[in-house]
Amino acid sequence: MKTVAAIALLATSAAAFAPQQESRASTSLAAYEDALGAQKPLGFWDPLNFLDGADEARFNRLRYVEIKHGRIAMLAVLGHIHTTFGARIPGDIDYHGTSFASIKTGIAGLKDIPTAGLIQIIAFIGFLELFVMKDKGQGEFPGDLRNGMFKWSGTEEELMEKRAIELNNGRAAQMGILGLMVHEQLTGEPYVINALFGNPSNFNAGL
Repeated sequence: MKTVAAIALLATSAAAFAPQQESRASTSLAAYEDALGAQKPLGFWDPLNFLDGADEARFNRLRYVEIKHGRIAMLAVLGHIHTTFGARIPGDIDYHGTSFASIKTGIAGLKDIPTAGLIQIIAFIGFLELFVMKDKGQGEFPGDLRNGMFKWSGTEEELMEKRAIELNNGRAAQMGILGLMVHEQLTGEPYVINALFGNPSNFNAGL
């Protein structure tokens, strides 16, 4: 009897809280479903409910992080493609004769870079993160690193379209660089589409 009463109590509690949760989710959706990036075919898409009950400050923070990671990923994909077809800057990376041309592309290249070089790279990234690539709150939108220094030309519609393009390209690049890294570790061939069509990239061949 006590078990039945406990089950009934739990069921009643769940029923009481369910409408409240549904209301909170729908309110969150309504608040952001027209935000930049909520585009066809998915529209507003938040499968992990990061924005459930979030205020504007939380949304702006997540959007800033998304834009920053998208920009980094776009540079990463471009660098990956550029070095995969053999492009290297001339000269050596250290005083011991380690040439840039001898360094592999992708994750494998981390083993070829001298320790001092890796430390310098990490330090430079940290410097950019802390002192240069900063959203000081003076921009027109999250991720606007101009911080009021200059203006872009164009109508409001054109500028919004360009921001949407950047956001979507950044999203694609994040998936792209992740796919390149995963397939490099799985098969040694990041460009699986090339391989499927009989034209493998010969990734890091000869290095």
